[in-house]
Amino acid sequence: MPWRSKKSLARVLSSKTIFHGPIFSLVSEEVVEPRNIRIRRNIIRHPGAVVVIAVDDSRDEPWVLLEKQFRYAAESYLWELPAGRIEPGENKLSAAKRELLEETGYTAAKWRKALHFYPSPGFLDEIMYVFWAQGLKRGTAQPEDDENIAVHFFPLAEAVQMAMSGKIIDSKSIASLLWLENKLRAIH
Repeated sequence: MPWRSKKSLARVLSSKTIFHGPIFSLVSEEVVEPRNIRIRRNIIRHPGAVVVIAVDDSRDEPWVLLEKQFRYAAESYLWELPAGRIEPGENKLSAAKRELLEETGYTAAKWRKALHFYPSPGFLDEIMYVFWAQGLKRGTAQPEDDENIAVHFFPLAEAVQMAMSGKIIDSKSIASLLWLENKLRAIH
């Protein structure tokens, strides 16, 4: 896996794929971890995902593009940043550009790496790569058949307040919005 270090801190004694699907796989592995701890770990293997902080910087203050969509696992409509899975053979930036266009119809003239993180490292090896997109240009969204997405711009301060008050409860969006707020504060 390209995002893992070449030298593992754990030694795999046995590994069995329990489920292999189009988005992720579930493996059960017996491992010896640091300090000689022998244990069975069930891990969801995921190819990684991208998150886009799309910013309209043509105004006096930055406005961020959020989308609202139904999330079956959460049984709710959630406000989130545009995001999606990295396809096999696709680089991270290409995935971010594709997801922004597909889900929102926007393209961006300027892209920067922001941060990356594990959303739930206790049982999931997915890494989320966040990109900051500026110089937005509106186009036509190209959602997948199962996506019903509403998009809306919010002033960054309001989006951060939504995260702090529990109106945004999606972890990738909370982490990314707080990162952007901190980054912009450091610049100014």
